[in-house]
Formats: sequence, structure tokens, C-alpha cells
Amino acid sequence: MPNLALIQGRIVPLKDARVPVEDRGFQFGDAVYEVIRTYGGRPFALPMHIARLRRSARAVDLPVPWDDERLTRWISRLIRRSGFREAKIYVQVTRGEAPRNHPYPAVVRPALVMTVRRLVPPDPAFRERGIRAVTLPDPRWARCDVKTVNLLANVLAREEARRRGVDDAIFIRDGFVAEATAANVFAVVKGRLVTPPEGPSILSGVTRACLIELAREAGIPAAEKRMAARDLRRADEIFLAGTTVEVLPIVRLDGKSVGGGKPGPTAARLFREMRRAVSAGRWM
Repeated sequence: MPNLALIQGRIVPLKDARVPVEDRGFQFGDAVYEVIRTYGGRPFALPMHIARLRRSARAVDLPVPWDDERLTRWISRLIRRSGFREAKIYVQVTRGEAPRNHPYPAVVRPALVMTVRRLVPPDPAFRERGIRAVTLPDPRWARCDVKTVNLLANVLAREEARRRGVDDAIFIRDGFVAEATAANVFAVVKGRLVTPPEGPSILSGVTRACLIELAREAGIPAAEKRMAARDLRRADEIFLAGTTVEVLPIVRLDGKSVGGGKPGPTAARLFREMRRAVSAGRWM
């Protein structure tokens, strides 16, 4: 079963996919994107992902000329052609090809690229034993709520985490928790589930929204509020939430144990609730 790409509506093997050197996504990072996963060959929360793609595009004045039905049809074709039951689909819209110049071209012809690969989920042992993380100052731009392809700060932070011998980094902005390099952050503080609120400091994740919904349905007190770094370090539980990691507990932060060094019950419960909802076809 091949990894595939869809370039402007045409499906090709991923190894043969090409984009022009003067595409503004390559030259300027003038592009937005989404990452969607499948469960059993069915895309998870696809309308939510497409809606966020459009929000990101509007925020950077980038036209998306394809309607939701066409985008959905192309994504479904890629999934079927790949044959992957568990897949990761990447969707990117750029402002298109133009001679290198900072102002927009007079005529904008957006370019669409999609890819599909087999999803390799985190090793179950990570969920069972938890991961380690560090906190780092947040050097990113002021609109982290826009899902652009400009991820160099995230790349550097993940590399810094690797060099320190841990698995991920959590950004701290002005003394408050933002998010991890590729996931949202949740914590249990004084018996309440807390996650930073929507706003320019975080990308509001699709999985984040689903977990908040599930928590409230399960009677778990949940709040979207600013969380000081010092409160995060005192939390009883910390876990990450994202499309590919789902729910991933953190058991050491900045070299200190979280929750006795073991994954906590809230993360475990929400992971079970999410898998139960997916099995029942929710958000599918």
C-alpha cells in the first residue's frame, strides 16, 4: 500500500510528487495546513478540521477556492487509494506560484497539496509509563491560533528537548502555559481539569475540543483558563492532547516527578472515553 500525494486534484505516488520552487509556501511559508487521522479507514472529525483550515486561511487572507464537498471527496479518495486503515492525511493550501516578492501577486492561484501515509501511533509503552518534558520560553509569533506551515520554533524546541534527553517541550509565554510543540496541554490542578483558553497563544486543537466535551459529559470539572507555569509544575497530572498522540501523560517535567511519576487516572479515563466515542462512530 503506497504513500500518496494529491497535487491540484491529481493523485501520484508520494515519491513522485513535486511543487514549483517559486511556490510561496516554499519561499515564504505563505501557507496553512491541517493534519487529519483515520480510525478504521474513516477520517476523524473531518468537518472540524476543514473548518479550522478555512479559519486559518481567512486569518492570513488566503483564498481557499475548493468547497467542503470537494475537499472531503479528495480526502476520501486518498484514503481509499492508499488502503491504509490507520492513516495520517496532511492538507496544505499555499498562495501558489509567483516570482519571489513579498507582496501578494496580482493574480492569486492557490495551490493544494494533500498527502496520505500510514499512521504510526506512539508506542503503547509511552502511554503506559508516560513521557518526560521540559518547559521552554515561547519565541513564536503572536498568532499561534493560525495553523501555518511556519514551524521552525517548534522544530527547534523539540530538538532542544531531545538534546536534554526528554520527549517534548511545553512553551511558556509571559509566565503562563501555552502548548507543547505539536499538542495541547491539560493538567489536573486541585482536582480540576485545566487547559489554556482559546486565543492567539495556542492552536485550539480538534482533539482538545473533543476531550473537553467528553470530560464535561463524564462529570469531570473542566476549565479553560490561563495556567501559570508554577501551577503546572505543581499539578497532580499533566497530559498532552493531539490528533496523532490522542492522550499522552507526562510523568516528569523539568526533571521533577509529576503525580508520583506515574500516569494519572484522569488521562486514563479520558483516553478510554475517547476510544469508546470513536468506536461508537462519534465525530466520524
